[in-house]
Amino acid sequence: MSIKAGDTIPATTLTQATAEGPRELSTEALFGGKTVVLFGVPGAFTPTCSAKHLPSFLRNMAALKEKGVDTVACMAVNDAFVMNAWAKDQGVSDEVVMIADGSGALTRALGLEFDLSARGMGVRCQRFALVAKDGKVAHVAVEAPGAFEVSSGEAVLAAL
Repeated sequence: MSIKAGDTIPATTLTQATAEGPRELSTEALFGGKTVVLFGVPGAFTPTCSAKHLPSFLRNMAALKEKGVDTVACMAVNDAFVMNAWAKDQGVSDEVVMIADGSGALTRALGLEFDLSARGMGVRCQRFALVAKDGKVAHVAVEAPGAFEVSSGEAVLAAL
């Protein structure tokens, strides 16, 4: 069952690339006491993720901050090194927290796993976006397979 508005973000550990190497980041540290937009993508460097999804949040960063968003985070079932390389490729500095859910633990806990094994990609994260306030989900939008309509930066901004 997928996460829904009113649910609490599950406690788990993610990974973030830093100058000193990968570091663990708990969901409590990421979401606690803040308004956070988390968007998930099926994979770094994939076409829609690179051409549309991540750029939609970069374009809307100032407006999201004006609406009270403290943190915007991008998550994929990739490792921290891949997420870091994708951030560099996309010109992302520290305005978006790029987090790796390498084992898919948070993706599964959110009920948003998507099996792309038949396409050689393994189990990935569905395309989604959510807004959480102090760890409680206020809004969640999950895309239909192959779609990009409800989880963009523009759609999240409209939902705030």
